[in-house]
Amino acid sequence: MNFIKSPISIAVTTTLLTFASVTQANESTDIERITVTSSFNKQSLAQAPTSIAIIDQQKIAEQGIQHFEEVINGVANLNFSGGTSRPKYLQIRGVGERSEYRGAPNSSVGFIVDDIDLSGLGMAASMYDVQQVEVLRGPQGTRFGANALAGLIYIKSKDATELPEHGFKVTLGNDDLINVAGYSSGAVTEDLNYRISLEQHQQNGYRDNLYLNRDDTNGIDEFSGKFKLQYTATEDLSVDFTYIFADNDNSFDPWTLDNNGFNTITDNPGVDNQKSHGGALKFSFEGLSFAKFEAISSYTTTEHQHAYDGDWANADYWASKSCDGAPCEYSYLWDKRADRDVWSQEFRLSSNDASRIFDNTTAWLVGTYISKMNEDNDLDSFYNGWEDEILDSTYSANNYAIFTQLDSALSYGHELSVGLRVEKRSTDYSDSAGDEFDPSETMWGGHIALSKIINNEHSAYVRVARGYKAGGFNMDLPEQLIQFKEFDTEVLVNYELGLQSNMLNNTLVSRLALFYMDRQDQQVNASQQNPDKPQQFTIYTANATSSSSYGLELELTYQVNNNLTIDSTVGYLNATYDVYGYSDKYGTNIDISGRDLAHAPSYTFSLGSTYRSDNGVVFNVNWSGKDEFFFSDSHDEKASSSNLLNAKVAYELADWSISLWARNITDEKIATRGFFFGNEPDLDWVAKKYQRFGAPRQIGVTFDYNF
Repeated sequence: MNFIKSPISIAVTTTLLTFASVTQANESTDIERITVTSSFNKQSLAQAPTSIAIIDQQKIAEQGIQHFEEVINGVANLNFSGGTSRPKYLQIRGVGERSEYRGAPNSSVGFIVDDIDLSGLGMAASMYDVQQVEVLRGPQGTRFGANALAGLIYIKSKDATELPEHGFKVTLGNDDLINVAGYSSGAVTEDLNYRISLEQHQQNGYRDNLYLNRDDTNGIDEFSGKFKLQYTATEDLSVDFTYIFADNDNSFDPWTLDNNGFNTITDNPGVDNQKSHGGALKFSFEGLSFAKFEAISSYTTTEHQHAYDGDWANADYWASKSCDGAPCEYSYLWDKRADRDVWSQEFRLSSNDASRIFDNTTAWLVGTYISKMNEDNDLDSFYNGWEDEILDSTYSANNYAIFTQLDSALSYGHELSVGLRVEKRSTDYSDSAGDEFDPSETMWGGHIALSKIINNEHSAYVRVARGYKAGGFNMDLPEQLIQFKEFDTEVLVNYELGLQSNMLNNTLVSRLALFYMDRQDQQVNASQQNPDKPQQFTIYTANATSSSSYGLELELTYQVNNNLTIDSTVGYLNATYDVYGYSDKYGTNIDISGRDLAHAPSYTFSLGSTYRSDNGVVFNVNWSGKDEFFFSDSHDEKASSSNLLNAKVAYELADWSISLWARNITDEKIATRGFFFGNEPDLDWVAKKYQRFGAPRQIGVTFDYNF
C-alpha cells in the first residue's frame, strides 16, 4: 500500500463526495454541539471560520490518553521535537521551534491551560480531568498575538459543578507504570462551586542503563493538579479562579552511540525537571448598559532544568577506545537551569444585544493586553573535567497590545469577521559573556473571514490571517558569524478555505480546510559544530528570505449506528524554502532552496473506531502515522515514515469501568529527534546520524470509579 498517495487520495475523494452531497441535503436542523472555548466569544465548532481540531473528553477517555504527548499523533499537521522528556517544542503545519539551548524564549506555537500561558513549557500537560483540547492551526494574530504565529494549543479542564461529582483512577502497566488520580467537585455555598483534581504518574522510561545496571535513568515522575473556584457574586458578576501546578521530576537518558535506542551506557544520566505554579482570575460583568466587561489576570512561575551526559557513554568505555594510539578521554556534561515568571493582564469590552452597531448587524469587541516575562538562566558545561561553557543570563520581555474584532451578519446568510491586533514588544538581555541586547518593535496581525451557512448540512468559509513573531538576537557568536547578531521579525500570511458538513441525519460530520501560507523573513534555527573544539556547538537563528506552504486538513466522524463510531484525520503539507542556505562547520555554503522544512512531514493521518456493546463492553482501536521528515535545517538526515497502532478494551457500568490497553502494539521504533554531528573521538569526530526513539510497546490496565 502506498502511504504517500493513499491519505491524499482519501482526502480528495472524500472532498468530492462532500461537495456532491450539498445537493442532497435533508431537513435535519441539528448542528454540531462542540463549543470552541479559546475564541473571544464561545461558538460552535461547526460555525468557527478557521481550522481547529478538538479532542473532547469522550475521545480522551475512549483512547485512554494520559498526557498531551498521546494527543499529537491524532491531529493532522501537528508534530513535535523529542529533545525533552515530554513534548515541549511543537510544530503546526511545519512552523515551530525544535529546541532552546540559550535563554531568550520566543515561541511560535502558543500553549495555554485554562488562560494560563505555558508557551514553551508544554511538559505540564496531563489530560486527567480535562474537558477538551483545542488545536488552532494557522496564525492567531487577533486573539493571541506574537506567541501564536503557527497556531495555538488550548487545554480546557473541567469546570466546577454545583452538583457533587467525585472519582478516582488507578493505572498499572509495564515499565513499572503506576498512575493514581482523583477529583472532587461540588458546591461550597449556594453561590460558590469548587473542583480539585490530583494525579501522580510514575514509570521507568523504557531505557536500560547497562553501565549503571539501572532501568530508571530515563524515568517519568510527575505530580500535578488543578483547583477551580466558580463564584456567582451577583446576577451580573461572576468570578472564576484557577490554580494549576506541575512537579515533573523526570530523568533524561535517551541517546545511544550505536542507535540501538533503548540500552544506554552513560555514567552521568541527565534530568529534565519542571516545577510550575500558575493562577488565573477572571471577572465577567454584564451589568453595563452598553457592553460586557471581562478582566483576565494570570501569573506563572516555573523552575526548569535540562541536563544530559553529552558523551553518551562512560569513562571505561572511552578508555577502551584508541585516540591517536592512546586510550580516549572523553567526558562532557551539559546543564541548564532557568527560573521563569510570566504575568499578564487582559481587559475586554464586548457588545451586548442593545449595543450592536451598523443597524444592529455587528457585534464588536475591543481590548488591551499587557504581559511581562522574566527569565534567569544558568548554563554550565564541563569537558573532561574542565569548565567548557559557563554562561549566566537575564532576559525580560514586555508586551503591550490593543485589539478589536467585528462580527457582522450580512445578507444571504453570510457572516463577516474582521480582527486587528497591534502589539508593542520590548526586550532586554544581558549575560556574563558581555552580550547585551534591548530590541524593541511594533507588530501587527489580524484576520478577515467570510463564512456562509449553505443549508442545514453545510457551511463554508474563506479566511485570510496575518501572524507575526518578534525578531531577536544571538548571543556569544564567533567572529565568522557576527553578521547574525540580530534577526528580523517574521511575518506569516495564511489563506484558507473551509467546508464543514453534517450529513446523513448528522451521523457523518466532516471538516475540511485548504490552506496556503506565505512566510517572509522566516526565522531558521541553525547550528555549527566547532571543528577545533568538537564538543562545542554554535546555535543561532537567521532569517531565510521566504518560504511557502500549502496543504489541507480533513477530519471525518461517522456514527455508523448506536454502537459503532469511526473517525479519521488526514493532513497534507508541502512546506519548502524559496531561497535559503546555511554554512557548515568549515564555512562552506550549503544551498537548500526548494527543500522541505524540518519536522514537516508531507502527510499525517489517523483512523480510529469505537464499538460500544449494549452490555457495557467497549472496544477502541486507533491507527496513526506520518511521512518521513528532515530532522534539521542544518543537515539532510531524516526520520523514517512511521505508523502507530493503539487499542483498548473496557467493561463499563454506570459508575465504574476497567480497561486493558496497549500502545504501539507492533513495537515500532519511531524516531522523534535526530542529529548529524561527530560525537566519537575514536572515529576522529566524523559526523554521524543519531536518533532518539519514542516508547516501545506499552501495556496496562486502568480502573476508573466515579460517584
